[in-house]
Amino acid sequence: SKQWGSFHFLDPQVLNSFALTFSVSLGSEVTDPVDYEEYVSSHPPGAEPGPLRQLLEFPSDDLELLLQERECTTIEPPVPEEEKWKPAALCSLRYQRYSTTQTPHNSERQREKQKGLVKQTFELDEAGIDRQDEQDDSKRHSVSLDDTPRGSWASSIFDLKNSTPDALLPSVLERTAAEDMDRRNAENRQQCRHADLLGLYPVPDEDEAVERCAIPEVPKEHSGQRIMVKCLALKFEIEIEPIFGSLALYDVREKKKISEDFHFDLNSDQMKSLLRPHSPHVAISTLARSTIFSITYPAPDIFLVIKLEKVLQQGDIGECCEPYMVMKESDSTKHKEKLEKLRAQAEQMCTRLGRYRMPFAWTAIHLLNIVSSVGGLDRSDSDSDTERKGTWNERKKKGFERMSVGEDMCNFTNFRPATLTVTNFFKQEGDRLSDEDLYKFLADMRRPSSVLRRLRPVTAQLKIDISPAPEAPHYCLSPELLHVKPYPDPRVRPTKEVLEFPARYVYTPHTTYRNLLYVYPQSVNFSSRQGSVRNIAVKVQFMAGEDPSQAMPVIFGKSSCAEFYEEAYTPVIYHNKSPEFYEEVKMKIPANLTDNHHLLFTFYHISCQPKQNTPLETPVGYTWIPLMQHGRLRTGSFSLPVSVEKPPPSYSVLTPDVQLPGMKWVDNHKGVFNVEVKAASSVHTQDPHLDKFFTLVYVLEEYSFPYRLKDVIITEANVEAELKASMAALKGALLDTCVRFLHQLMSKLILLIVHPPVIAGQIVNLGRAAFEAMALLVNQIHKNLEGNQDHHGRNNLLSSYIHYCFHLPTTEPLPPPAAASYDLPIQYATLSRATARPSSLLLSRSKSLSNSNPDLASTPATPDEEVQRIIGSKASERASNRMSAFIETASILCPPSRQIAKKLLHEELALQWVVSTSTVREASLQQAWFFFQLMVKSMSHHLFLSSRLDLPRRQRFPDRFVDDIAALVCAISADIASRYHKDVELVERLNSSLAFFLNDLLSLMDRGFVFNLIRSYYKQINNKLHTAQNPSSLTALRMDFIRIVCSHEHYVTLNLPCATLSPPASPSPSTSSTTSQSSAFSCHVQDQGVVSMFELSVPFRQQHFLSGLLLAELSLILDMFFLHKKAISALHSLLCSHDADPRYTDPQVRSHIAQLYLPLIPIVMETLPQLHDFTDTSPQRVRHASALVDDSDPDNGTISQSVAMAIAGSPLPHSKAHPFTLPSVAGRQCSALSAECSRTLLVCFLWVWKNADAGLLERWVSDLSVPQINRLLDLLHLCLSCFEYKGKKALQRINSLTFKKSQDMKARLEEAILGTIGARQEMVRRCRGTTDRSPYGGQENVRWRKNVTHWRQNADRVDKTKAEVEQESVVDGNLATEAALIALDTLEIIVKTVVMSELKESVLGGVLRVLLHSMAGNQSALFLQHCFSTQRALVYKFPEMLFEEDTELCADLCLRLLRHCSSSVSSVRSHASASLYLLMRQNFEIGNNFARVKMQVTMSLSSLVGTSTKFNEEHLRRSLKTILTYAEDDLELRDSPFPEQVQDLVFNLHMILTDTVKMKEHQQDPEMLIDLMYRIAKGYQNSPDLRLTWLQNMAGKHSERGNHAEAAHCLVHSAALVAEYLNMLEDCRYLPIGCVSFQSISSNVLEESAVSDDILSPEEEGICSGKYFSESGLVGLLEQAAASFNMAAMYEAINEVYKILCPIHEANRDFKKLASVHGKLQDAFNKVYNQRMFGTYFRVGFYGCRFGDLDEQEFVYKEPSITKLAEISHRLEVRFCSAVYVSVTQAYLQITYVEPFFDTYELKERITYFDKNYNLRTFMYCTPFTLDGRAHGDLHEQYKRKTILTTSHAFPYIKTRINVIHKEEIILMPMEVAIEDMQKKTQELAFATHQDPADSKMLQMVLQGCVGTTVNQGPLEVAQVFLSEIPEDPKLFRHHNKLRLCFKDLTKRCEDALRKNKSLIGPDQKEYHRELERNYTKLREALFPLINRKIPQLYRQLPLNSLSRSSFRRVEC
Repeated sequence: SKQWGSFHFLDPQVLNSFALTFSVSLGSEVTDPVDYEEYVSSHPPGAEPGPLRQLLEFPSDDLELLLQERECTTIEPPVPEEEKWKPAALCSLRYQRYSTTQTPHNSERQREKQKGLVKQTFELDEAGIDRQDEQDDSKRHSVSLDDTPRGSWASSIFDLKNSTPDALLPSVLERTAAEDMDRRNAENRQQCRHADLLGLYPVPDEDEAVERCAIPEVPKEHSGQRIMVKCLALKFEIEIEPIFGSLALYDVREKKKISEDFHFDLNSDQMKSLLRPHSPHVAISTLARSTIFSITYPAPDIFLVIKLEKVLQQGDIGECCEPYMVMKESDSTKHKEKLEKLRAQAEQMCTRLGRYRMPFAWTAIHLLNIVSSVGGLDRSDSDSDTERKGTWNERKKKGFERMSVGEDMCNFTNFRPATLTVTNFFKQEGDRLSDEDLYKFLADMRRPSSVLRRLRPVTAQLKIDISPAPEAPHYCLSPELLHVKPYPDPRVRPTKEVLEFPARYVYTPHTTYRNLLYVYPQSVNFSSRQGSVRNIAVKVQFMAGEDPSQAMPVIFGKSSCAEFYEEAYTPVIYHNKSPEFYEEVKMKIPANLTDNHHLLFTFYHISCQPKQNTPLETPVGYTWIPLMQHGRLRTGSFSLPVSVEKPPPSYSVLTPDVQLPGMKWVDNHKGVFNVEVKAASSVHTQDPHLDKFFTLVYVLEEYSFPYRLKDVIITEANVEAELKASMAALKGALLDTCVRFLHQLMSKLILLIVHPPVIAGQIVNLGRAAFEAMALLVNQIHKNLEGNQDHHGRNNLLSSYIHYCFHLPTTEPLPPPAAASYDLPIQYATLSRATARPSSLLLSRSKSLSNSNPDLASTPATPDEEVQRIIGSKASERASNRMSAFIETASILCPPSRQIAKKLLHEELALQWVVSTSTVREASLQQAWFFFQLMVKSMSHHLFLSSRLDLPRRQRFPDRFVDDIAALVCAISADIASRYHKDVELVERLNSSLAFFLNDLLSLMDRGFVFNLIRSYYKQINNKLHTAQNPSSLTALRMDFIRIVCSHEHYVTLNLPCATLSPPASPSPSTSSTTSQSSAFSCHVQDQGVVSMFELSVPFRQQHFLSGLLLAELSLILDMFFLHKKAISALHSLLCSHDADPRYTDPQVRSHIAQLYLPLIPIVMETLPQLHDFTDTSPQRVRHASALVDDSDPDNGTISQSVAMAIAGSPLPHSKAHPFTLPSVAGRQCSALSAECSRTLLVCFLWVWKNADAGLLERWVSDLSVPQINRLLDLLHLCLSCFEYKGKKALQRINSLTFKKSQDMKARLEEAILGTIGARQEMVRRCRGTTDRSPYGGQENVRWRKNVTHWRQNADRVDKTKAEVEQESVVDGNLATEAALIALDTLEIIVKTVVMSELKESVLGGVLRVLLHSMAGNQSALFLQHCFSTQRALVYKFPEMLFEEDTELCADLCLRLLRHCSSSVSSVRSHASASLYLLMRQNFEIGNNFARVKMQVTMSLSSLVGTSTKFNEEHLRRSLKTILTYAEDDLELRDSPFPEQVQDLVFNLHMILTDTVKMKEHQQDPEMLIDLMYRIAKGYQNSPDLRLTWLQNMAGKHSERGNHAEAAHCLVHSAALVAEYLNMLEDCRYLPIGCVSFQSISSNVLEESAVSDDILSPEEEGICSGKYFSESGLVGLLEQAAASFNMAAMYEAINEVYKILCPIHEANRDFKKLASVHGKLQDAFNKVYNQRMFGTYFRVGFYGCRFGDLDEQEFVYKEPSITKLAEISHRLEVRFCSAVYVSVTQAYLQITYVEPFFDTYELKERITYFDKNYNLRTFMYCTPFTLDGRAHGDLHEQYKRKTILTTSHAFPYIKTRINVIHKEEIILMPMEVAIEDMQKKTQELAFATHQDPADSKMLQMVLQGCVGTTVNQGPLEVAQVFLSEIPEDPKLFRHHNKLRLCFKDLTKRCEDALRKNKSLIGPDQKEYHRELERNYTKLREALFPLINRKIPQLYRQLPLNSLSRSSFRRVEC
């Protein structure tokens, strides 16, 4: 067995200590990185700008500034008039798109890139396509082959000579030097290669991509689920006046109106004209009839409420509705006069009161019914009533129940659009108009017995259309009436977007300007007001001052009117002194409100009757609301007193609550008018805490002291305290409001940090307070909005703020930058890395704010003294020094008028963070990502704004800031190390946030410094690892950390790929380097430089710092039992990035990158025992499990393993111990890798081999020892199995997603169990990405909702389309080809290096084995061409390897080559033929004949033919012709016997082939197939090995079909054949002496005797060389035969087999075997008495020339027991009718049931059931006939023909049908037929009588048949026909007599039967028995005279010869 090929270690002790040493070497000894900036400056890149140049330094344009227009959804910018729309400035990393943070690997992009792949040709796929053509070919051949006799040598040669060869390879016959051959092969191999290997491999698992950060969405205004409602038509029974409608949505459960009103007008032009005087100018925006509602929180209780109004008229609502309820247009004649009157009245009212409205009617539509299609299925009909019900009232209980399902089914985004016709309206009731009443009505509507249904309805038809809103509808107006894009034509009737008032909070920041005010007058009570105040209208105005002319036109018009008005009126309720209102007045208010802006309400009495001297409207009261107070907008509900008179001057600054002198008030100054004011504003926060903060900041900015703020006067003295207090109070603000004003809030806090205000000449340092406020605010947003996070737990609102909206305030005068002036005010500014920084879950509740002063910072408790020291030194030196510095700079910068101090945000953040304590520190840790990103953003902006990008990195930032960063990183690393087991999720977030931060810093700061930060992190973690209880979770954190850091876009440059490794003067030896130097296998001193490049040596890890850390981490994790997937995925992801990166396409660049990963090669070699074993097809095997058998050869599919072993009589790979066996080594516990992990690791391994410099690899391989090289070969063998092409069919079966996920679940579960990943984070990772508009609402924290989480993925499996499968197969084929070619390149490198050394013998065999293994798999034509070239070169250079040593290799090679000679791909055939020809030539040149190859090829062909179903003889014939052509064209050997020998061999092969053609043809006909195999086996009578092979094949085929007896006989024949040859080899007394010994088992065996003249002597080379030609082979065959006999239930035969076996075991004293044999015999003998059923036999005759060879042949078929005639008829009919045979002329099959026939003497021997069914050669069947041609006639004319068939061999035989060789017919005359019938009856009767146990029913039935009087053609009738007269013909005398005796016997038997029956029956059957007795008596009496009449002639002496059977007429056939 092979040595344990460890790369670094020698013995188990070293292995044992590995884990410890390695973790120590990786742990405390994190190597010091190279000083990066120093190295780069001291190694300037070469002058030439080649491809390598970019690897040396970051590009100069790494950071760039982009100006980006902000997206605007409307055509007009939504800003107040005085403002401008500013573009955004984006500061981005230009090359970051190459990093996986922003461009994670995803399958879609991968598929896109794979589109142009060339399709590789695979025989596996070609075979399927060719199959049809093949069948057609075989039909043609089958006919032509029948024309010549089988085995015709001439025809075979004729066929072959006339066939065409494949193309010859030009250089095959040339003799070239080995070096030239290698060079040419290498050049060819490099052509048409796929550059990026990993582009063909599935992308890394996206779940593992911790570095993935989606760019946050651009902040945009919130929008819920949108539905579109179109009002199509409104028709009443009578049309007399205009009617106006409005729509709004109401949520009954929340008791809330959730949208503003939409007003529509569906009146006819005639009606509209009545009102034209009141609104001469109609704006197009008021003509809208369709609207879009937005619903953020879909609920089952949402109603669309429709209200109708009409022009005010005299009379209350009920009176005005009456005509609509009772009159119909159809009754016009009846009501004609009345209608005319009403119309005239209406016209009059419109003219006079056209501007006033009155309530009319209302209805509601239940939206859930529309969406869920309950009860509204017929909604497109116009059948009004049912439809109406369908919209709001569930008629079925089922519908009602469905209502309770909650919000899940309320999805308004994809329901079927519905057109409703609402027919019933309810009239409005004057005293029930409030919203409260409406909610009661709506709740009532949902009840089945609604009160509303009892009311008389107002009949009308309102037709509306409800559908999901399109994505970007055309012609849309925003709630502010701005034109929403796209708006192609301003003249088209618009659709209005209606503003939503969400039912619950919506957390979305304002991004556009909105400033709307909604006023809702609710009720007024004038009952105590004197005078005529009954028809009350309220006029609402928005006033800019007190003068009436200052009413502003800001009130939106309703429908068919002007766009804006200065006033609005509420509808009037007739004769009501205390009316309720439902009016909504919408206003667009100015951005800058002053104290004078107010709302004015004027109350009028409207006189409906035209009276003289009575004005139309009489003012009866006034009240108002001042809108601004203490800088705040006043909104909410008001109960206002109403003044009777006009208010006095300057009233607007006071509220009506103030008792003004000399004013008269209604009801004594009580609040009689209720009104609600709501604002939808991005200007006014409407939150006291926020208002106060913003106001104070404004005061400071404007420096407007003193300022009155409610009760406090703000002055310079108290502004600081007030501001700090207002910042601290921010946490009391409503979260909803904080979020809406998030951007402004953050900007102001940042402003206060960056520009501390200068008050009274002193700088006020607000940095601490602002930092605290920011930390707590951010934390609160996180904690409460957990649903709105990405997979890192980063709140999307905050990340999009940093990404798009953050900017450094640039309001102060800046010194002009040195570069081009950058004077743009940065409105949106971003560094595009601002993406998903981890922080996932529940955050600790914010605690009370710390009041400590930053100047007196206390030290956070951390374990590391270094950190304490750094922080301690900072705190004392800080504030004083810095403050003075800032004051100086401030005074320099600022103009004397007013000082502005300037600080840098990142510096201030770092300082405040480092010195923060308690709650604030905890809050900032919880949201570390936010502050890290803010710092990075600030740093990059600062570098731009101050033009510091061109400075060396060390000079970009001041030392104190660098120190702060170091302290911060140290402190956070310490937090991670100390809290990892307590706060799992916090630490996970913190860990990745820190990694992202360092990743960002690599783009901005001194990179050597950042490397040291990474090192300090590693040190902190390592210190903890030694004592950790759960090291796996710390290792997982560190793995995530390094993966994120390595995802930097300039990762390659950071690793100094072009640096040459210079070992330090006294290297600190790493484990690996010391052991490899002392390697006992080394054959010479190693090249130290090269070795250290392939190891994780100190120089390697210093210079390639990041890749060193990554590989060390991988190596460590592969040794552990967990986290394999995490580590391998990190590496895979990086290599994918390199492959996909357009900067690295140059091969020279790639080889430098590959240098960073060279240690991966030894690491993977080390891991070999842990890898999944892809060579094994059984589930989940690991390579070290045991010796493995290579089952991957596809040819072995059709026969059993044992048969495959014996094929061609030579041991194939199956018979030897596996070449790649690895003994498991004690001491090292290695854990198995899953198939997926192993495959990924191997593809990474191949990537390094592919891209690394070949020269370097050669130097390294030349230093390896033999066991190490063998291990490398094992690895290549595994790679070939792993990436082998599976074929399209396999791809259709496997669904990649399901497969991958299930493979992966185990690893995921392990990680969760080991605590390496928070299960909660795991869930949240899946649940994230549901934004606010999710059906679950933004607030709900989805956890285990099964339909949201990823555990459902398997259920959602989608079958792939044909095109997808096709594309997948193309990719898979390319991957398989590329992987195999890399393995081939590697084999060439190994061969090249070992040739020089003396080790080649031990290695070359291994190389050839790997090569043969690659040929055995499914390979592409491209690969096989190169593979054959390599194989030819190998055989050319080392012929002795095949022809002098191992026979097996030669046998394997012949088999593989021959298999490819039959390939359907012509180029493969060409190469395989060339290889086979050269193999023969090489063999010939060594020894002047090529017996070995000849024999191996012949054996290989027969095994191929026997086993491979995919085999194609036509293709092989062409290859044989090609070989013949080579032999004819080979000039050098033309005069030698070689060409002739080749010709002989080829012709012989062709013969075998011709037989297989027929086998192919009869693949579906098992009997014919076996016959052909039998014939071929017979043809090999002189070649024992091949005959044995074919007997084995037949045994296999029989076993498959369950013919165990036949299989057993094949094995017995095989054993007999072996015995025959063993007897010739040596005379051994205990062995059988040949076939004769087997006679007792079967008489057929004698045909195996070797007696002909041309039998080869077994001593000749290659004859009887198979493993079966040995004593153990013979024993094996006999054991198998016994087993098959056992399965066939032929237990008696087992005894005969063991009679031959026992002497052998006895001679070997093998008592165990003997015990086993006797045990089996005992079992067999016990089973003999079981009920058994053997075969059923049929004669089958074939008649018709269409049957070809079978025509006119008769066979006996053996079928399974109890086969009915119908069954075999059907089977054969199906087979032959569907076959090619029966087409033109007719063909007949004759099938007859036959029974075994025994002569009387035989029956004496054949006693048991087994005897009567074994060794059968004669069979019989009977045919009845009459002389006139009918089958049946009367008794006296009924003849019978008996046919006896004799077969050529005895059944059971080695086949299931045997030819009939002899046929004999016996004709029975009518009397002889009668004798047979009577004998049969008598036998039946005797059997029934003596049956034990007795069966009375059976007995009675037989008895009845004999004695029953009514029996037709019964005994009595027979006697009367034949015995009534003595026959005339003397020849019949004897028959007469015999029949008479038969009847005597019958009567005797009847008597016995009756006696027996009497003893069996019960009393109930006595009568029946007496009847039988009576019948018997009658029968006996009738028979008596007949049977007692003797023929006298018979009793005289007869001559002897008359006793012969000559009296039977016999016909010989």
